[in-house]
Amino acid sequence: DYNLIELLWHSAKEYIANREFENKEELEKVVNQLLNEGGLIIKWSRKLKNKGNAVNVT
Repeated sequence: DYNLIELLWHSAKEYIANREFENKEELEKVVNQLLNEGGLIIKWSRKLKNKGNAVNVT
């Protein structure tokens, strides 16, 4: 589902955007932890826009 993918993307982006990385390898490690090792906390109550309309993914 597109909304679920968008929710995952925004959650990962928010987590990464608020951190500073020393090098590319450190960033790759964090992305791997988030997406492949279950480290991503999803904000299920987040409202997403779908063709101009706000929708709640819960």
